Amino acid sequence: MAEVEGQEKTEQASGKKLKEARDKGQVAKSTEISSFGVFSTGILMTYLTQKFISNQFSEFSTKIFSTLDNVNFSREVFRNFSKETLYFFIATLAPVLGAVFVISFVANVAQIGFKISPKALEPKLSKLNPLKGIKNTIFSSKSLVELIKSIVKLIVISWFTYVVVSKFIINSGLLIELSIPEIVRDMIEGAFGLLWKISIIYVLIAVADFVFQKRKFKKDMMMTKKEVKEENKQAEGDPAIKSRIKKMQYQAAKNRMMQSVPNADVIITNPTHYAIALKYDVGQDTAPKVLAKGVDELAQRIKTIANENNIPLHEDRELARALYKVCNIGDEVPASLFKAVAKVLAYIYQLKNNVYKRNSII
Repeated sequence: MAEVEGQEKTEQASGKKLKEARDKGQVAKSTEISSFGVFSTGILMTYLTQKFISNQFSEFSTKIFSTLDNVNFSREVFRNFSKETLYFFIATLAPVLGAVFVISFVANVAQIGFKISPKALEPKLSKLNPLKGIKNTIFSSKSLVELIKSIVKLIVISWFTYVVVSKFIINSGLLIELSIPEIVRDMIEGAFGLLWKISIIYVLIAVADFVFQKRKFKKDMMMTKKEVKEENKQAEGDPAIKSRIKKMQYQAAKNRMMQSVPNADVIITNPTHYAIALKYDVGQDTAPKVLAKGVDELAQRIKTIANENNIPLHEDRELARALYKVCNIGDEVPASLFKAVAKVLAYIYQLKNNVYKRNSII
């Protein structure tokens, strides 16, 4: 906790950071899960196909041993023998190798999903730094964990191998009484016995490693408060810039509103705190519309523009407050206030007609 304030990683990784890490190939993945999948699949397929494999090796061994006395070693014979041996191993082990390949792919997809990460394949000059490479290889927690796992696996496998092989060596004297197919079958059964015992330990190692990798990845991906703040700025924009933009938008809207005040028929006032400019076009509008509204300083500006353009002001405290509260710019006056507004407009129109008649007489 003695780290510089704001630099301690206390926050969970954001979705954005996890996505970026995934794009770079940085995911919580246990190689032991894949290894166990390959290992167990190899054992299972060996068990299921042991009869087929035994027969194949028996026939191949019999063929080789029966022709040793008549073999004429030459380049052509050696080339043909190599081809035949290669085809034999491919045909014999194809079911096992095919299943191992599929399970290896499925084990990786099951952990991290299907994702191709081009960024992970990009060459990086930093990887060519020998000092950094030695540091990451020898002096990192990941290297220590891998070393411990390797030692555990080596000890376990060595012990099981010793037990099985020593028993096989003790009983090897009995093999002389068996036929070649029986010897091959006995060897496969011994190997299979070794493998399934090792697989039990492999399960424990794989599960423990999977849990460890998940927790380690979660811890490594944690963020400082400063990183979270910076990411939010990038995602949502700098608060100062956003505030400036909102202020500019408000100012532009206010300017547009003030430009419409000279078109109003009447200004309803509080009289000092509220001012609402109304316009009603008898042939077009279904109800009077609010062209502008303001409180305090803005209300005074509306009234000033109204005076400059000879627009009548009408004082009605309750109506002004009600209009300001329920109406936005461009809204029509609601039915609940229409009657009160209509009386005001009728009065204003009557005043305008009187003025017009007086001017006509003069």
